[in-house]
Amino acid sequence: MLTLPEIEALARAAHATQTDKAGRPYTEHLAAVAEGVRARGGTQEQIAAAWLHDAVEDGAVSEEWLAGAELGPGVREMILALSKHQGEDLRSYTARILATPGALLVKEADLAHNADPARLAALDEPTRTRLTHKYATVRALLGLA
Repeated sequence: MLTLPEIEALARAAHATQTDKAGRPYTEHLAAVAEGVRARGGTQEQIAAAWLHDAVEDGAVSEEWLAGAELGPGVREMILALSKHQGEDLRSYTARILATPGALLVKEADLAHNADPARLAALDEPTRTRLTHKYATVRALLGLA
């Protein structure tokens, strides 16, 4: 079984060349989400899923790698639930998160960091407006509003 430090190192390496919409290293987002899960009382498995929550969606790791990875109980399922598919509507996406044990807490921490006013302030106005609306919609669909 991969340890949490090994998962963190793997996530940092997999996302090492990526940046967020504001040009910041993407690993800052992963660390913030993992810390958000920990601060909300999440399990080690949820923290592991937080480190890898965007890895499949962003192409940092393949679904084949994920299928063979030695992860704790439920981690793989949370990662897959949190991976939005191209063209997938928000209702299907959020329903999958709600149906997957542990995934909601990870998504809550993800949304909290994504919607951080300081983080949003670094974006242009149209992007900030679009994302603010999107995050509010997802929160509402998840019952977090």
